[in-house]
Amino acid sequence: MFLKSINPATGEIIREYEEFHSDEIDNAIEANYQAYKLWRKQPVSKRADLLLKAAQVLREKQEGLAFNITVEMGKNIKEARTEVEKCAKVCEYYAENGAEFLSNEIIATEAQESFASIQPIGPVLAIMPWNFPLWQVFRFAAPTLMAGNVGLLKHASNVPGCALAIENVFVEAGFPQDVFRTLLVRSSKVEKIIGDKRVKAVTLTGSTPAGKAVAATAGKYLKKCVLELGGSDPYLILKDADLDAAVEACVAGRILNAGQSCIGAKRFIIVDEVYEEFANKFTDKMRDITLGDPFDESKDIGPLARSNFREDIHRQVENSVSKGAKLLTGGYIPNRDGAYYPATVLGDVQEGMVAYHEELFGPVASLIRAKDEADAIRIANDTVFGLGAAVFTKDIEKGKYIAEYELEAGCCFVNDFVRSDPRMPFGGVKESGYGRELSYHGMMEFVNVKGVYVK
Repeated sequence: MFLKSINPATGEIIREYEEFHSDEIDNAIEANYQAYKLWRKQPVSKRADLLLKAAQVLREKQEGLAFNITVEMGKNIKEARTEVEKCAKVCEYYAENGAEFLSNEIIATEAQESFASIQPIGPVLAIMPWNFPLWQVFRFAAPTLMAGNVGLLKHASNVPGCALAIENVFVEAGFPQDVFRTLLVRSSKVEKIIGDKRVKAVTLTGSTPAGKAVAATAGKYLKKCVLELGGSDPYLILKDADLDAAVEACVAGRILNAGQSCIGAKRFIIVDEVYEEFANKFTDKMRDITLGDPFDESKDIGPLARSNFREDIHRQVENSVSKGAKLLTGGYIPNRDGAYYPATVLGDVQEGMVAYHEELFGPVASLIRAKDEADAIRIANDTVFGLGAAVFTKDIEKGKYIAEYELEAGCCFVNDFVRSDPRMPFGGVKESGYGRELSYHGMMEFVNVKGVYVK
């Protein structure tokens, strides 16, 4: 069996990679497990130095790594370079803060001494998606390796070149052999890997159905898991919002990565007083989004990652239009090679439509009319998802209150589009998953918080 790397801009096969056989999987897990026994004893300062070296390697190889991203999943080359730089920054963040995060917490008891010690747990399996093929991996790998764990990567089947390139970054940075290993396997092999006694935990970024399957398997084998799943992020546009600034942020949040982001802006909930004005300005901006070769830096978005993804989102658009949504721009399949789909806006989206309830994983925006602020909040929370959300208003205190207390999501932004940051906790609620990545909280997911009591 082979994993095929296919250029979504042309449909051409780049390369075929032979899938690991059972003995190769077993050997890789064993090597990773043995590497853990030594890696966990490395001083925190040594781990930090190697992460800083990984950041250096990422920057030295930025152009080649960005090329890999663009050719395998179609990301605009400018965004691909930014993704590589973000990976370098997360390595630096944990190198610079890891020692503090991992330090003992002194606890006052009747004992002579008592404290919480942060210890690693072993090999952690990461099941990662194709949409941010480097970033998703490094935001797991940096805190995991810094904590003294080791990593096993099962990457998406359409980005095997990126998967191997990531492993090579750690090799070139000087990490001990087998501390980070890529497993070239299909999803059908995942359950057995999770069940392996040498694997201690699993993290997945992907769809909600995939998350449910992994959670069930992890539960079966009593393995800790973190799940970052789908999202249908609501952006509330209140009547006192700066509409021009809101439009800029909303368009940026919707077309990032050609709309293929779990935390992409998807549902725009606009109070009635400003609905028409926002809809007109937003649609004009979306209509100006240029579509084309992802290596052409003058273009805003490239193709979707696979042709079947384009078919799926076009079906969602057509279904919503058939039920009364207004097609304000886009919504067609271009007459050209590659999995291209234009920036699309659906107006007057209502409950019962696909565009209201389902995640739209592509450059398609749903505009939803709300009666007032309370109705906008109700609509925002009327979803099975809870990953990110945003609110736009000139009343900062009101925006903060809505973000902190009213919106049911793991990360909420005021007057800006949602994005991840190494310094901020990241993750979802409801069917967008559980657990946190990034910041101090992300490092604490895969460690043994060990209580030590000295009489």
